[in-house]
Amino acid sequence: MSYKRHRFPAEIIQHAVWLCCRLTLSFRDVEDLFSERGLDISYESIRCWVLKFGVAYARKIRHRRPRSDGNWHLDEMYVSIRGKTMYLWRADDSEGEVLELLVQARRNKKAALKLMRKLLKKQGFAPTTITTDKLRSYGAAFRDLDLTAHHETGQYKNNRAENSHQSVRQRERKMQGFKSPGSAQRFLSTHAAVYNLFNTQRHLLSRMTNRQFRDEAHAQWRSVALAV
Repeated sequence: MSYKRHRFPAEIIQHAVWLCCRLTLSFRDVEDLFSERGLDISYESIRCWVLKFGVAYARKIRHRRPRSDGNWHLDEMYVSIRGKTMYLWRADDSEGEVLELLVQARRNKKAALKLMRKLLKKQGFAPTTITTDKLRSYGAAFRDLDLTAHHETGQYKNNRAENSHQSVRQRERKMQGFKSPGSAQRFLSTHAAVYNLFNTQRHLLSRMTNRQFRDEAHAQWRSVALAV
């Protein structure tokens, strides 16, 4: 994949994708931002760039991310897609890193198994601790997979995963709902990879350290974008 035969230079495309994936902006919002700078770029072009290059950026970011810790937080939330109730299954680690997002039609053992199999395959190791809500599908799935990880379901223990759904809700409202399960899966997976890259846990860091981590994230973003 390259930037050849595109009307605008790579720097403009990269910045447009970054704005859409990093900030809670619609394609029309990004169009207005570029218009203020004297660039006539349609929101449809920006949408195509996110679809084409955003997925490629996210794939490279995921390959470069360090291995997660062994403490996983799993949760599920409902999303309405064209009037149909679907479920977004999510897995985070103890530092807020998004490990997996999966849009599924059910909230049962089969769906929990699919999430866990994708997680185990992608992470390459079994967790030491798994925190979930009290949905029994998780326990049934863990037994089928013979997982020996400590399973916690205590009240408030899964706030990490539950709070992480807030960014999805914000984007869902901004986009006026997702149009299909496939588009929701692609967009949220891309957003999660970019979120992981720029998630510096700033409330735990000094201003100087946070600035250093943020500069490193921007440098890695430029490296990933140039390597497409």
